[in-house]
Amino acid sequence: MAAYRSTAGFLRVLHAAKHVCLMPRCSVLICRYSTVYDPNEKTFDKILIANRGEIACRVIKTCKKMGIKTVAVHSDVDSSAIHVKMADEAVCVGPAPTSQSYLNMDALINAIRKTGAQAVHPGYGFLSENKEFARRLAAEGVTFIGPDTHAIQAMGDKIESKLIAKAAKVNTIPGFDGVVKNAEDAVKIAGEIGYPVMIKASAGGGGKGMRIAWNDEETREGFRFSSQEAASSFGDDRLLIEKFIDNPRHIEIQVLADKHGNALWLNERECSIQRRNQKVVEEAPSTFLDPDTRRAMGEQAVSLAKAVQYSSAGTVEFLVDSKKNFYFLEMNTRLQVEHPITECITGLDLVQQMIRIAKGYKLQHKQSDVPINGWAIESRVYAEDPYKSFGLPSIGRLSQYQEPLDLANVRVDSGIQEGSDISIYYDPMISKLVTYGNTRAEALKKMEEALDNYVIRGVTHNIPLLREIIVHPRFVSGDISTKFLPEVYPDGFKGHLLTAGEKRELLATAAALYVAAQLRSQKFLGDLRVSSVPPERRQWELCVELDKGVHMLGVFHSENKYTVEIDGEKVEVSGEWNLASGLLPISVNGKHRTLQCLLRTAAGEITLQYLGTSFKLRVLSKLAASLSKHMPEKVPEDTSSLLRSPMPGSVVAVSVKPGDTVAEGQEICVIEAMKMQNSMTAARTAKVKSVHCKAGDTVGEGDLLVELE
Repeated sequence: MAAYRSTAGFLRVLHAAKHVCLMPRCSVLICRYSTVYDPNEKTFDKILIANRGEIACRVIKTCKKMGIKTVAVHSDVDSSAIHVKMADEAVCVGPAPTSQSYLNMDALINAIRKTGAQAVHPGYGFLSENKEFARRLAAEGVTFIGPDTHAIQAMGDKIESKLIAKAAKVNTIPGFDGVVKNAEDAVKIAGEIGYPVMIKASAGGGGKGMRIAWNDEETREGFRFSSQEAASSFGDDRLLIEKFIDNPRHIEIQVLADKHGNALWLNERECSIQRRNQKVVEEAPSTFLDPDTRRAMGEQAVSLAKAVQYSSAGTVEFLVDSKKNFYFLEMNTRLQVEHPITECITGLDLVQQMIRIAKGYKLQHKQSDVPINGWAIESRVYAEDPYKSFGLPSIGRLSQYQEPLDLANVRVDSGIQEGSDISIYYDPMISKLVTYGNTRAEALKKMEEALDNYVIRGVTHNIPLLREIIVHPRFVSGDISTKFLPEVYPDGFKGHLLTAGEKRELLATAAALYVAAQLRSQKFLGDLRVSSVPPERRQWELCVELDKGVHMLGVFHSENKYTVEIDGEKVEVSGEWNLASGLLPISVNGKHRTLQCLLRTAAGEITLQYLGTSFKLRVLSKLAASLSKHMPEKVPEDTSSLLRSPMPGSVVAVSVKPGDTVAEGQEICVIEAMKMQNSMTAARTAKVKSVHCKAGDTVGEGDLLVELE
């Protein structure tokens, strides 16, 4: 039975008093879009948000501005989540697994009946594009804040949507329009289309259930994984196959349509920076489109929306080749993850527009009213390890968390706080970091600053990758495609590669930080600890280790300034040196830098986040350095015979048993994390010595799966 909490309860009052300060975490620091509420325009008294995390917070924020009461739903592990605290009421709809909570239609319908909600906003993901959920809401007399079931059905089915797009004279990708029966059927169809091909879930989205195949073997494997992921994520394992357009851009058009036949296109979003078909960095507008191409794409998007009598906010996605030919990819019949950048350049609150349309009001604007004001960029901040396949999920508790909301023109859409847990059950997104500027250069510079000022501790995150992307010459020049990451980092992401000047800056900063800490340890509340302490030292000789290199440095200290001599060159480092702060704003040779000290030990170990990447250093006095060579080094573990899980997740299948002989590259087991399946393969040909997992097991990062002889 669903647990229910009302604002009338004393516990709710305590929560509201304790957590009122948390609401700005989901707010916009500057009003680049406006929720203009007309009290005479009645919409709904109460809306239930059938989602969690940042998108639930985002919807609640607009509802509050419109004077609408909100109901949050949550799983048992989300009972203390921010969206629960922000809402006026909250209902527990089940245990942690999504199939038993956020995808549990019966529990959601019961929550609606219990709270008397008049409408449901589904957010994105979960049931946002589920026609059965929309149908059941209609049967209950509850408004679904989104399109009707016909549009969801037509556009949610990739096969049907392609046929409708063709009829509406929308450019489409060559491919097979039917349902693929099995792996051998997939091989036959792929051969007829011609490699490479894209295998994708008919009911899919968000990069799940998608595989690129370049030959028959990859087609068979792709069919297996795509169908399994599709069944797990969408409850529908049907697949389609189409020609894969090599090296394209992924550009989408935001549309807005009402129930009276009016439709607008709200310009485009460039979403080409992706990993595993999932977006990482988006921007609006695109550097690539000219006004004519933009208009043509917008008009085709509106034509498709009208063909299915669409009414709500939706997104029509296109692949665009180097000659600006564009092809329909899919239509997402929901609010898109990256909607904030459209809001920034148009000034429209898309959530408000969805609520108005659902109530039956006409659009307030004409196509000629839709502007492109400035430039907006969004970075998806994930709890992921970017050094593993550009981002494998990480779990843990946020021991320290500070969003860069003190910076102008920065928006952070999040649904977490310090102390929140990132679990294996849900998407690992931490937040959507959005920056805005009058020009693209301004927005990029602000993003660089915001990433440097974003404090995240307790989980591995992808800020190193995000920062490298936005400063890379190819990205800055707009020379991008969906292959950007594998082309720029063919051997995988390795972090920021230091120039000679940057290396000196880092070494000097570590030395200055070490001296500042030493000087602070001699004082208590600004006074010397004991009267016998000798006068404060002005000069230091230090040994700094970085990347197996050893550097002898001389440091001269004067007030808050440190002059560090490295290889005959002097580096001036100054700052307030608040060693308790998560951020370390300093000046290096007159240039402002914001670093983060992630670790500092009594043994001289210092980990600094510099230019987005974490660097491990060791700072020792000259005497300590001379003695350290006598310390034994720890011998690293021989892992050539061990297969460990590269991420937390659950074991879907184990393909071997003790005594089996496996070949190099042969699949040993499959790990599912955040609804994505990952095949674990043998690094060499060997006999299986022991198997330490079975299907259904939950494993952590680094857990031993299989041992080879």
